[in-house]
Amino acid sequence: MERFNQNRAPVYEALEQYKEARVVPFDVPGHKRGKGNPELTAFLGERCLTVDVNSMKPLDNLCHPVSVIKEAEELAADAFGAQDAFFMVNGTTSAVQSMVMSACKRGEKIIMPRNVHRSAINALILSGAVPVYVNPGIDRRLGIPLGMALEDVERAIQENPDAKAVLVNNPTYYGICSDLRAIVELAHRHNMAVLADEAHGTHFYFGEGLPVSAMAAGADMAAVSMHKTGGSLTQSSLLLSNGRIPEGYIRQIINLTQTTSGSYLLISSLDISRRNLALRGKEIFDKVTRLAQYAREEINRIGGYYAFSRELNGSPAVYDFDVTKLSVNTLEIGRAGIEVYDILRDDYGIQIEFGDIGNILAIISVGDTELAVERLVSALYEIKRLYSKDRAGMLDHEYITPEVVLPPQAAFYGEKRSVPLRESAGGVCSEFVMCYPPGIPILAPGERITPEILDYIEYAKAKGSTLTGTEDKEIKRINILVR
Repeated sequence: MERFNQNRAPVYEALEQYKEARVVPFDVPGHKRGKGNPELTAFLGERCLTVDVNSMKPLDNLCHPVSVIKEAEELAADAFGAQDAFFMVNGTTSAVQSMVMSACKRGEKIIMPRNVHRSAINALILSGAVPVYVNPGIDRRLGIPLGMALEDVERAIQENPDAKAVLVNNPTYYGICSDLRAIVELAHRHNMAVLADEAHGTHFYFGEGLPVSAMAAGADMAAVSMHKTGGSLTQSSLLLSNGRIPEGYIRQIINLTQTTSGSYLLISSLDISRRNLALRGKEIFDKVTRLAQYAREEINRIGGYYAFSRELNGSPAVYDFDVTKLSVNTLEIGRAGIEVYDILRDDYGIQIEFGDIGNILAIISVGDTELAVERLVSALYEIKRLYSKDRAGMLDHEYITPEVVLPPQAAFYGEKRSVPLRESAGGVCSEFVMCYPPGIPILAPGERITPEILDYIEYAKAKGSTLTGTEDKEIKRINILVR
């Protein structure tokens, strides 16, 4: 048998064999292949419930795979050009946390952009690693954070030669890519690992003409959201490794936080989706690229909106752009991105990925059609006609440079008190405040609260952004450290 036959799907094949064996279940889950919960079976389907099973010898065990899951992970590693691949069923959040905790122990430094997803900062709270933040570049016209300039990474490395790792977004939520190959070469010269958050970069491994993937760039580890653009079920993800950190140790770190009851629905979806991408990924993402470009051109013809792309390339903080991303700036029609997001959903029945202060993001995938794209374009045309206004008084930036006072773990677990949001200026935050999505913290534990940040939070609330992170569910109070 060819070792890496990408036509195979070992977990899927084992589940099919298990179903045919008609085994009588006296194990968990208690619904017993759907028989014990007819409403759930009617909703999800009998085929789904019959493979919602427990770990057993014929089906392997996600915590310590030795047979079909191991084979499926080896096929995934081959397909993605990695030495090792790990199936993750706690989302890419778990993959990012496992990646950071594999590379850094308590008190060790990690260099990272501040516009990371909350999962990366959560990893610092869990592990006790200390961040060295690199402020991303800023596009003043769009009001968005960009990538990390190579010279800024180099400065951080020179000032912190004891850092253990550098974390890079590849790409950012908006599609911006840093010069990953150069960062890898620089970090490796200083004996630092390079970790990539590729929550939005699955397609880089299979499409042509797209930014370089982390594994191809020589990064040491990457967290890849298969469910976002790779077609697997929500919450399923991959953690990839190039061998710098031993496979067995990474598995131990994963098992600190990942469930011992791995869902075979999620595991098999990773297996089947990997096969699909390995066999048809080039064709799939060629279609996605063409659809996204068509949408960009049509939206830019409307006027007022700006669907940006590779024309941003060339600044120190923008090495490349993910052309499958349909990121659209809305400031010139006088509407915040979150307002356009709400109108699209409420008035036009169109659900996009997110809206923030100045932009919207629509995810284009193989499941989309030209007709669907035209519906989106038509809706944006109507929104401009009906809702545009003067942009006076609008905030025009998504990123505020933080003042870091304490490491996240020390701040999160420190003695704290709850105060009204408007009375917190000058205090040190001990929790998160963020708009979700995208889940990039406005405030993270250990950062100084400033009037500018409070203005931003109030503005985001007024515009309809969904704020999360604080102990107070209404985001009217915030926990600050007792100093």
